[in-house]
Amino acid sequence: MDNKKYWHERLKPFTEKSNTVAAWQVLSTLVLYAGLWYLYSLYPDYFIPIAVLMAFFVLRFFVLMHDCGHGSLFDSNRANKIVGYALGVITGMPQYVWSKHHAYHHTTNGNWEKYHGPLNTRTTTEFAALTPKQQRNYQIFRHPLAFVFLGGFIYVLFNPRFNWIVGSIKLAGQICAALLTGNFARAKMLVLECPSKKWKTPKEYRHQTYNNIALLSIWALMISWLGASTFFQAYVLALSLSGGLGILFFTVQHNFEHSYAANTAETDYFKAALYGTSYLKLPALLNWFTADIAYHHIHHLSTSVPNYQLKACHLALRHEFTMVKRIGLRDILHSVKYLLWDEKNQRLISVDEFRNTKVDAYSNSMNKQATA
Repeated sequence: MDNKKYWHERLKPFTEKSNTVAAWQVLSTLVLYAGLWYLYSLYPDYFIPIAVLMAFFVLRFFVLMHDCGHGSLFDSNRANKIVGYALGVITGMPQYVWSKHHAYHHTTNGNWEKYHGPLNTRTTTEFAALTPKQQRNYQIFRHPLAFVFLGGFIYVLFNPRFNWIVGSIKLAGQICAALLTGNFARAKMLVLECPSKKWKTPKEYRHQTYNNIALLSIWALMISWLGASTFFQAYVLALSLSGGLGILFFTVQHNFEHSYAANTAETDYFKAALYGTSYLKLPALLNWFTADIAYHHIHHLSTSVPNYQLKACHLALRHEFTMVKRIGLRDILHSVKYLLWDEKNQRLISVDEFRNTKVDAYSNSMNKQATA
């Protein structure tokens, strides 16, 4: 059976996009989010509960931005680009740059030789080569408490600003040095090509610049309204928590017990979507905040299905998704334990499984020696 043709035909009825629905999703979320900031201006002492609630709205913005990157939110490519850029400013993430990197995840889903997930999952061979201290650190930094708060801050707020600032300073220094030495050809090349390790293409750098200039301008306006400390205490908490929750949900959509995890030679795109991608069974309110990204198996079968069609698609074809891993809220902490790629058996395993396997292998070896 031609899986590509089969799934294309099965999912095609659910790829229809609605500019009206998309606009309502964005505008309604924006109004509610703005209302929270107004509420916060009246009751700044309650910044923790208000910022936590803000985090869930930012998470929704992020998923809508994600859909724009796939060209699946609006029917218009221009609308997806414009709205995607704006949502990238709200979430603190340069949308064009993020979408390019995210596209690599889709092309390599299930291929753990090429893509190691948001937690940079190591192979069992690599893990075995680490010292006991390094192994402990590997687990600590991949604990949900670590990446939900610290990881979210680094991913959403720190890295996009740091990479742009450091890269821009180095680039500006190189341009100035070229001009001062009269090497105008090099200066022109630097201006046009913007070479740096902090971005891949000149277009990525331009989008980083657009995002950061717009974001810093908004920060200035918010500081003039609320004051620096009042603004940042809520803003940093909201965006860090939203980023961390995004990492957590994304992780358990691929890292779970014995998830499909092949090498390059054996990767099957459709097996990865059905056996290496989970279906998060979330409460209705959380599904709203995450724009139904919980139906992740469908998203990996076709990025053309917009978020507002995912649930209907799942319900209509649910008999074809019986093999998809179901993960409830109570299963999340268990799922994030699967931090190692067992390259021999082509699946994800936990550190405990890895250690038990080593003990069993040692016991078997000793038994063979004793009976020899």
